[in-house]
Amino acid sequence: MGSNKKSLMPMGDNGTSSAEQLLPDALSTAAARFVDSLKINSISEAVRRGRPVVIKRRHVYGEQLTELANLYFRIAGLPIRFWTKTEDWQRWEVECFKMLNGDRFRVSRVRNNAICIDQLPGESLWERLNHHTLTRRMVEAAGIEFRRAHQFWSKDFRGSWSHGDAGMANVIYDEKSDRARLIDFEIVHDKSLPTLSRHADDLLIFLLDLIATASARQWLPFTLAFLNAYDNGPVIAQLSRQLSPPSGMAWIWWGVRTSFANPAKIKQRLAKLRDLTSHLGHYRAVAAARVRQRRRASMTCQTMTAGMPRPISRARHTRERAKAPSPEMPSKLPTSR
Repeated sequence: MGSNKKSLMPMGDNGTSSAEQLLPDALSTAAARFVDSLKINSISEAVRRGRPVVIKRRHVYGEQLTELANLYFRIAGLPIRFWTKTEDWQRWEVECFKMLNGDRFRVSRVRNNAICIDQLPGESLWERLNHHTLTRRMVEAAGIEFRRAHQFWSKDFRGSWSHGDAGMANVIYDEKSDRARLIDFEIVHDKSLPTLSRHADDLLIFLLDLIATASARQWLPFTLAFLNAYDNGPVIAQLSRQLSPPSGMAWIWWGVRTSFANPAKIKQRLAKLRDLTSHLGHYRAVAAARVRQRRRASMTCQTMTAGMPRPISRARHTRERAKAPSPEMPSKLPTSR
């Protein structure tokens, strides 16, 4: 259940930063790999009371590593952070897992700076992507789960909940239930970030895996299937404004998030997606208007049901009633005796 994929919120302009000019390529690659290799927690599997579980344990030096990582996030202008205090991390992991997956699965704190989580059935979408077994239905299930998760209220954010590290490695898909579930809540968005930006960042982190790794034939259909399943126009509009590579020190984290893929390919695909998402809201509004137009009740027609007289029979009946004698007038003259 662990993941080396990290989160990123693009910020700033697209120019070359002074940091990029000063740091040689070898040093930048080493820095990116160092960030990627940070292991705040260890992961192990076990069986408890007949249930397969995952034990997630914070290292003894975990708090120092989180402070170092958070310092980098602040310098780079990235609105994400690790929970520094172990007890805060445990509380957040347990609360998030219960909120999203507590309908069927258990989670609890354990001693020695750890939590115990039921092992979820299925595989991560990151594994599916790399094994070339990812399908449209799987990314649609992920979009539905993201939409559901973003509707939960979080007292920490005083608003809608967000993940903070919603890469494909942290989305588990179970074929039997046709259900995607979110896991791993080590990283959290900064509380100052607006809700729309946090939700758009979750979508971006998921899509960066597709953009960086999926084939030229698959990345766009999968991306659109995910966004259509998510089905939230304001968040998708915000996502469109965040589809630009960052500048400054944030570019190191961007390299980690995109698996060190060719920057030219990433920029080209981001530009394509930005163009599509900027028009997606308009297309959806037009489609919705067409649906409403088709469903609007007619002012001149009336649905025919069994037993209802046709217009021609109603007209005949009206004419016959007009020709008929008044109800007070006997239909026949009284007979004389």
